[in-house]
Amino acid sequence: MKIAEIQTRVIRAPYRRPFVISSGTSPELVSLLVEVRTTDGATGHGEASPMTAYTGETLAGLAAAVTDHVAPALIGRDPRDLAGAHTAMDRAIRGQRLAKAALDIALHDLAARAAGWPLHLLLGGAVRDPVETAWVVGLGTLDEMAAEAAEYAARGFTHVKVKGGDDPEADIRLVRLVRDAIPSTTELSLDANEGYSPATAAHTVTRLADAGLDLIEQPLPRWDLDGMASLRRAGAVRVMADESLHSLQDALEIVRRGAADVLNIKLLKVGGLYPARQVAAVAAAAGLPVKLGTMPELGVATLAAAHLAAALPGATVAPDLVGPLLVAAEPLAPKAFAGAAESGRVTLPGVAGLGDDL
Repeated sequence: MKIAEIQTRVIRAPYRRPFVISSGTSPELVSLLVEVRTTDGATGHGEASPMTAYTGETLAGLAAAVTDHVAPALIGRDPRDLAGAHTAMDRAIRGQRLAKAALDIALHDLAARAAGWPLHLLLGGAVRDPVETAWVVGLGTLDEMAAEAAEYAARGFTHVKVKGGDDPEADIRLVRLVRDAIPSTTELSLDANEGYSPATAAHTVTRLADAGLDLIEQPLPRWDLDGMASLRRAGAVRVMADESLHSLQDALEIVRRGAADVLNIKLLKVGGLYPARQVAAVAAAAGLPVKLGTMPELGVATLAAAHLAAALPGATVAPDLVGPLLVAAEPLAPKAFAGAAESGRVTLPGVAGLGDDL
C-alpha cells in the first residue's frame, strides 16, 4: 500500500450566525478538505480550516503548502508510517502546521481503515464514550451571551465557554450574568484570546473568580509566560494556555515555567494527531490535564479531535467539538453530530477510521 494521489477541495458552510471573537468576525466556516488515495484504492480524509486573524494563515497559502510542498513529500510512502510521514513533511517545508495536520488526519484515517479499527483504537482505545463537549458562546451583547449560555446548559452541556478579552469590565459583568443563569455544577470558562494587559490582568482575573469563573483561557499575550505563571501562582482560577502552545517545545516551556494549569491542544495548531499525542504526553508527565480545542473546524477534523479526546485519560476538560454545531448544516459528517447540539455529547462512530463516509 503506497500513497498514489492527494487531492484538495474547499468546503464552505455558513455559520448559523457570524462567529465573533476578539480578533475578528467570521460569517462562514471555510475548510480545505484533503483526500489521500493509495495504490490499492483505499482513501483517507483530513481537514484544516485557516482562521487568518488567529493563525496568520490564509486559505490560498494553506492550499499551496499542501499541493506544492507537503503532498509531494508523501507520494510513494506507506500511509501507515506516521512517524516517517511527519519527518518527510518537516523536511519538505518548515512550519505550515495546518497543512501537515490535514495530511496527518487523513493518514490516521487511512491507517485505521486499513486495520479495520475505529480511529480511537489506533490511538490506544477510548476511556470515555460518548465525549462531552463544551458549548462555545461567541461575542455579542452581554444579555445575548448569557441567554445562549443558559440555553445550552439547560440542554445538558456541562461546560460553557464564553468569549471575551475586549473589555475586562464587560467580561466581569458577563461572568456574573452567566453564572447566575446556569447551574452551579456547570463549569464556566472565559477565553480572553490574549486580550488582557499585563498591568491589569491579575486584578481582572481575581474579580472574575469572585464572579464565579472556573477557568481563564489565554488571558495574556502568547509570549508572556512569566505573566501567565504569575496568574497561575495567584490561584484565583485555573489558567489555560492556548495561543502560547503551537509545538512540543512550547508545551515543554509552558510546563517548565509553570505557566498553565491546563494545556489546550488544537490539532491544527500543533500539526495533527501525531504531535498532539506528544504534547499530551508532556502534560501527563507534568500532571496537567488537557483540553482538545478547535479553530473551529467542520466534521472531519472535529471527529479526529473527538477520537483523541476519547483516548487521552488526561483530557478531563471538556473539548470544543462545536464547529459542526455552529454551522447551518454540517456538510462532511452530519451523522456523527446529529443530536449533539441537544445533548452536549458526541458518540464515537463505531466503524473503521474517522467514522463517516463523506
